[in-house]
Amino acid sequence: MKSSRILEQIVFGGRFLLLPMYLGLSVALLVYSVRFIVQTVDLAWNSVSSSNTEVLIAVLHLLDIVMVSHLIVMIMIGGYVLFIGDFSKSAGDVDSPEPSRLPRLAWLGHIDPGALKVKMSMSMLGVSSIHLLEAFVKADSASFDYLTKLIAVHLVIVVSTVAVAWVNRYAFQQGAKGH
Repeated sequence: MKSSRILEQIVFGGRFLLLPMYLGLSVALLVYSVRFIVQTVDLAWNSVSSSNTEVLIAVLHLLDIVMVSHLIVMIMIGGYVLFIGDFSKSAGDVDSPEPSRLPRLAWLGHIDPGALKVKMSMSMLGVSSIHLLEAFVKADSASFDYLTKLIAVHLVIVVSTVAVAWVNRYAFQQGAKGH
């Protein structure tokens, strides 16, 4: 009986092995922040001498950085709350001796792994859309084969996003109603 309790604590405590990964994502977010600042300064510095197409592409790069950064933050915060946060207290536990130090974000109150996957899929779809738009803006220099591959990858992401959203909405919601 005692050995099974120790085994449960070891297995359950394994979730803390995710912490270095989330810290690594924080470093990646720092890198993206630096890149955003550098590219913004470069855009401002060269905006007068750049064509409209070059400015559009630079702005698309900035949007790409922002959307990837949003994806990183969603995974870091959502993953932390879902997998590492203190499970011994419920979210609405007012008798808890130590209140959570995490700020209250509206989307954290109803996030579950399925909803996080849908949000991540939508972010990846946005990033893919930006890359596709950039490729079409530069279509003169891109090969037909390259554009076809980008469209194919984008369509796979669209179908995957729709599938994940459908499964999250219907499969898991129906299962929850049945219990």
